[in-house]
Amino acid sequence: MSLRRQTLLLACMLPLAACNDTAPNAPEVRAVRTVVIDPKPLDDDRRSVGEIKPRYESELGFRVAGKMVARSVDVGAAVRKGDVLARLEEQDYRNKLKSAEADLAAAEAVLVEAQSTEERQRQLLTTGTTTRALYDSALKNFRSAEARRDQALTSVELARDQLAYTELHAEFDGVVTAVGAEAGQVVNSGHMIVRVARPNDKDAVFAVAEAAFRLGSERREPSRVVVLLLSNAAVTAEGVVREISPIADPATRTYQVKVTLADAPEQMRFGGSVVGRIKASTTPVVVLPGSALFDKNGTPAVWIVDPVGQSVQLKTVSVERYETDRVILKEGLNKGDIVVTAGVNRLRDGQKVRLAGGDA
Repeated sequence: MSLRRQTLLLACMLPLAACNDTAPNAPEVRAVRTVVIDPKPLDDDRRSVGEIKPRYESELGFRVAGKMVARSVDVGAAVRKGDVLARLEEQDYRNKLKSAEADLAAAEAVLVEAQSTEERQRQLLTTGTTTRALYDSALKNFRSAEARRDQALTSVELARDQLAYTELHAEFDGVVTAVGAEAGQVVNSGHMIVRVARPNDKDAVFAVAEAAFRLGSERREPSRVVVLLLSNAAVTAEGVVREISPIADPATRTYQVKVTLADAPEQMRFGGSVVGRIKASTTPVVVLPGSALFDKNGTPAVWIVDPVGQSVQLKTVSVERYETDRVILKEGLNKGDIVVTAGVNRLRDGQKVRLAGGDA
């Protein structure tokens, strides 16, 4: 082939080679859905099931031991302050009282004799017809007799009190919630005979998990709780958290929370099941849908949109708690940040994006 023909052939192939070259790809722009961060207080709508218990409840028992011969009340009985609830056999204590009274009479007789002797020896001492030693002996006997009389008097009062303790009286107006002994049973002092509660002072008691105390832990005022009867949600009452147990239950690992109810309706009887709903708002927090979270080396993160460059960057955040379809953030975002809420798994740092229709 001649040189001229080779040159012409090469000139024809160059345009074809140029046509096969692909033009550089334009940067990929992904459409994303976003939300503008605006921290707001979150209404605390958590609920818990508990029961109604008396706020004031006392276990009443005898202060002396003996055989119980009668119990005049049963569970559910209404009692008034001073009512007799139960009795012990009193014969032994009555005999002790008689013995103590006899000892007192003997001690008083000895005292009268010792007092007469002391007065006589004092008069003789003034006239010089007796000695100081005889008078001192009479004075000592007189004072000893006084001490024995006082001791016997104390024994009488103690025996009288023990006789009175054979009757168990109600300490306040209330209702009997439990009994611990039956007639004919021998009981020790302090053994619970009846348990009495004040009917108008009621608590709603709940077993609350530890996670429930995390959100809103910075509140200083007492939390208000709305309590609803489980069998009838129309029966409601409001209360204030009065006590939170500092120690978790060893079996359930929950904390006991007592809510004092104000003007609890009669339908909320002791032992009834109730639902408690806290009535409070938290400090301003950031709430995002669960789809906005991304993982960065095991740490939660979100994609932030740069409104100037229309690109995204990954930013780590701290999560307060996870819920069914959303997450509550503790820190990491500022008001006005634009966060991607959908398509986070297809993004990379510096990715060009455009906001989907309807986004701010």
